[in-house]
Amino acid sequence: MVNRIVLNETSYHGAGAIKEIATEAAKRGFKKAFVCSDPDLVKFGVTKKVTDVLDEAKLAYEVYSEIKPNPTIENVQTGVAAFKKAEADYLIAIGGGSSMDTAKAIGIIINNPEFEDVRSLEGVADTKKPSVPIIAVPTTAGTAAEVTINYVITDVEKKRKFVCVDPHDIPVIAVIDPEMMSSMPKGLTAATGMDALTHAIEGYITKAAWEMTDMFHLKAIELISDNLRGAVENTAEGREGMAMGQYIAGMGFSNVGLGIVHSMAHALGAVYDTPHGVANAILLPTVMEYNADATGDKYKYIAKAMGVEGVEDMSQEEYRKAAVDAVKKLSSDVGIPSDLKEIVKEEDLQFLAESAYADACAPGNPKDASVEDIIKLYQSLL
Repeated sequence: MVNRIVLNETSYHGAGAIKEIATEAAKRGFKKAFVCSDPDLVKFGVTKKVTDVLDEAKLAYEVYSEIKPNPTIENVQTGVAAFKKAEADYLIAIGGGSSMDTAKAIGIIINNPEFEDVRSLEGVADTKKPSVPIIAVPTTAGTAAEVTINYVITDVEKKRKFVCVDPHDIPVIAVIDPEMMSSMPKGLTAATGMDALTHAIEGYITKAAWEMTDMFHLKAIELISDNLRGAVENTAEGREGMAMGQYIAGMGFSNVGLGIVHSMAHALGAVYDTPHGVANAILLPTVMEYNADATGDKYKYIAKAMGVEGVEDMSQEEYRKAAVDAVKKLSSDVGIPSDLKEIVKEEDLQFLAESAYADACAPGNPKDASVEDIIKLYQSLL
């Protein structure tokens, strides 16, 4: 069997790393940046940390901020038109998954205009050319969109999210600067951190997992478990550990896929606009319990990576429970709700389950789940 790994051409890590953006742009002969960032990051001066670097280096740019938390087809279409008008030649994506997903879609369509119908990018699109060059600067420690070959767009008209998978969309440069994450409020830090943990755990147990991605995922689980509580309290050590942990998780899952936690979370985001990390965090322990009998001894190593003691002396049933309990404890400690009672309406369950079943992440789940199985999983959290 042949396994493939796709990663960034270049990545920078550590406090102050954003200064390297100017170095890379000048070295590569870029002329004008199209800066994708969401309105709140612009409003609160986070985007300015990067544009100040560009200003100091006398590099031209234009800011595009018509981006929603769950970016829509319209956000992408408007962005494509604005990119053309700006006469830019590269993108800088500043933010969480929303900004980076929008930038990826814009970059792909600009260089592959035959995919201007955004819906045509769903699944594995047969694009011929790499995206317009993207420099990705995450401001959350969660999505790892700066190192993945995936992006997610919301189809408002059809009330669904669709996943796009394309090696041509990966940013050429990732700049992981924990100082860019320091202004994240506690709730967002917790939600995006649990998103990163979901990436690591789902990637570790997915059907396509193999030795190299297992290495990434176990280290990511360890780093996230050790550092998320500190990041929520905004300690420098916590922020730095989470910045690294979420990136390493992205190195893994981008190459092997995810599972039905993400499928079910995508459905919640499309119907209720539920924050993606919150949805993942609520669903993860329940889906872990459902998947347990299809994971061999992997929950033993999840439990160990999360700091559970005495795992070697536990039975299979005990260490599987210990892994799930460790996830529940971390989620509770950082303030994530434990159920979907305030989110899901009973009458929507069939549509939610059908959407999740059809989602691109579902086939990677270690255990095949029917629509009826997914309905029961949602119901168990109501």
